[in-house]
Amino acid sequence: MTSTNTPRVALVTGGSGGIGRAVVERLAKDGVAVGVHYAGNKARAEETVEAVRAAGGRAIAVGGDVADEHAMAEAFDAVEREFGGLDIVVNTAGVMPLSPIATLDLDELDRVFRTNVRGTFVVSQQAARRVRGGGAIINFSTSVTKLLFPTYGAYVASKGAVEALTPVLARELRGKDITVNAVAPGPTATPLFLNGKDDATIEKLSKAAPLERLGLPDDIAEVVAFLAGPGRWVNGQVVFPNGGLA
Repeated sequence: MTSTNTPRVALVTGGSGGIGRAVVERLAKDGVAVGVHYAGNKARAEETVEAVRAAGGRAIAVGGDVADEHAMAEAFDAVEREFGGLDIVVNTAGVMPLSPIATLDLDELDRVFRTNVRGTFVVSQQAARRVRGGGAIINFSTSVTKLLFPTYGAYVASKGAVEALTPVLARELRGKDITVNAVAPGPTATPLFLNGKDDATIEKLSKAAPLERLGLPDDIAEVVAFLAGPGRWVNGQVVFPNGGLA
């Protein structure tokens, strides 16, 4: 286990926007040095890095396709070179095209599975090889695996794979003092979720949970911070922060 005096280090994939950015800023608030990963928007990742640094934290931007094992190895290398090791990996990167199953373009299905399934596997593989004892690996699923909304078929199928992969890795890391969990948010006010939805749909979803609001990125980041920090007895689980919706 790493010494309590050793600064902790995280890599957050998809860390430049939405839930990913909230996770980066929350971990930095806890004193964690963060690698902010981006796939295509370097400028937004650098904005996130600057926000962390302006608040007194430490961060760098690292790029690459999460499904490319060579690119991700380089991203992990960059974080380890900069900060001396790695303790937390949070895999928020994902894509969510919506379509009825009957009309989904199968090229889109391949894209979803490349990013959400292969990408999660590649990142988890690197994390399993590199995260130090006392660390945490946190993947991302979705509450829609329980809610089963129409048009989410490809996305739910990909996240079902993430939910199956996560406890297997937790068991494979027996004896290494590394936790592996998945976070499965409900409807959360991010561009990924809001894109393509009309006001009536958003209003309906905002009232569906007993707390009668959409989740916020900060709500999800708090759960990640718990699993990355004090939540050491939570392992091999899928956690559903959704305000009681499912």
